Amino acid sequence: MPIIDANGTGIYVECHGDPDGPPILLVRGLGSQIIHWPDTMIGCFVDHGMRVIAPDNRDAGLSQKFDGLETIPADEALRREAEGLPVEAPYTIRDFVADHVGVLDHFGISRAHIFGVSMGGMIVQTMAAACPERVITMTSVMSSSGNPELPSMAPEVHRLLLDSPDDPDDRDSVIAFTLACDRVWGSPGYPFDESERADLIGRAFDRCYTPSGVLRQYFAVRQDGSRVERLRTIRVPSLVIHGTDDALLSIEHGRDTAANIPGCVLIEIPGMGHDLEGELGPMIAGFTAHHARTRG
Repeated sequence: MPIIDANGTGIYVECHGDPDGPPILLVRGLGSQIIHWPDTMIGCFVDHGMRVIAPDNRDAGLSQKFDGLETIPADEALRREAEGLPVEAPYTIRDFVADHVGVLDHFGISRAHIFGVSMGGMIVQTMAAACPERVITMTSVMSSSGNPELPSMAPEVHRLLLDSPDDPDDRDSVIAFTLACDRVWGSPGYPFDESERADLIGRAFDRCYTPSGVLRQYFAVRQDGSRVERLRTIRVPSLVIHGTDDALLSIEHGRDTAANIPGCVLIEIPGMGHDLEGELGPMIAGFTAHHARTRG
């Protein structure tokens, strides 16, 4: 699939499954690419007869980059956050929503099931609130309401989130650094295979490594703030899935998200961190397909 024009933004999209099946839009998280979706997860959606539409977010993967937009360095962002100062974003979560609505428009899809992980969860939450006429069901996984009263991640985890490899231009250095990060926020109940994960990190580096894009996405998340009032307006059938062992966004973030969406169903998965490793991918796809089939 070539890069498409989604409301003026170049978005790379891959599709899987029956073109006539119920469409589900999959939205990735901070800095990640569509190759990070587990094949077993995509396969599970396809086995349930769904038409999978998987775009790279703006500033990630093969989608359009926004290098011309000015941003502050990561260490300056951490200093401002520590001092309670605002961090201006070059674009917003609502811009991501416009991109993904543009993807649906490109394929002539009037309504779709929408599914997002982490930052992607924030995007689909906002999409369900702002464009309910385009949404059949919404599923938010390992994400947050942005409620400022929720527990923050540990300072060392926060620093690691915005840290960089010793040599950002060296493939081996990036692999080693990313592996170290993944060990911190992986799933203790579903550990990943180190060699397989290193191979995936290497393929992601070869496909597109854009730390500046990650930083711009991060600023969009921070500027979005609390979505609590937004969540309370959602009327589409919603599902929240969250791990009990998430080091980035603790289980309280999932619980608060679900509590603020009328009629929302919450599924907590013991042993799951901020990861979709092993059995987690098809398990979560199965929960989502059931939600789509019974509540859509």
